[in-house]
Amino acid sequence: MQRSLIVTEDGSHSLYAPQFHQSYHSIHGAVQESEHIFIQAGLMCEHLSSYQHLNILEVGFGTGLNALLTWYHSPQKNIDYHTIELYPLQEQEYTMLNYAGSLPHPEAQRVFIRMHQALWNVSQPITPNFTLSKLQADLSTVSLPENTYHLVYFDAFSPQEQPELWTEKIFEKIYYAMLPQCVLVTYSTMGVVKRALKSVGFEIEKLPGPKGKREILRAFSVK
Repeated sequence: MQRSLIVTEDGSHSLYAPQFHQSYHSIHGAVQESEHIFIQAGLMCEHLSSYQHLNILEVGFGTGLNALLTWYHSPQKNIDYHTIELYPLQEQEYTMLNYAGSLPHPEAQRVFIRMHQALWNVSQPITPNFTLSKLQADLSTVSLPENTYHLVYFDAFSPQEQPELWTEKIFEKIYYAMLPQCVLVTYSTMGVVKRALKSVGFEIEKLPGPKGKREILRAFSVK
């Protein structure tokens, strides 16, 4: 897939994908957007604070930013991170990205490159407390294990560009893959997304969004 490098307002990189007519992150700041939505509203959610081991599912590995930030912000937890991505980045793309430079950690760049170089479709340890499983596949055809995930990052391209991934069928699959009273976060608050989430059993709440976005969604797997 064709992609081009862009610099967002906070100085962090993103990629623009002409095929989907949008960038991988907000032009107002890739790192600040991911920190706000997936880390603060998701990983740091008080519902998950008692867990020392977290199974995380990410829909859309993309640039690897969410995985890197999760590793950085969870040094005291054991993370089993599963991600599904149909269009993996090439080496010449991920080696250009500057995310590690925004993190005050001497191992950030090494960890970021290891994440991208990890083999697809197998589970590999990245650090002693972070295991990564990358699946190159279409979420529509993937079978997910039941009652497994504490946290889901739903970070696909927008409902306008990938409507097939924002349906009741997809969210039902994810709902049954989650443990009870656990958390899904996403940037989209479109009506079709809210209705699909609620129809399969999620309780949803709107939260203030990052710069450039009024609101985001957090959903709970009420079982």
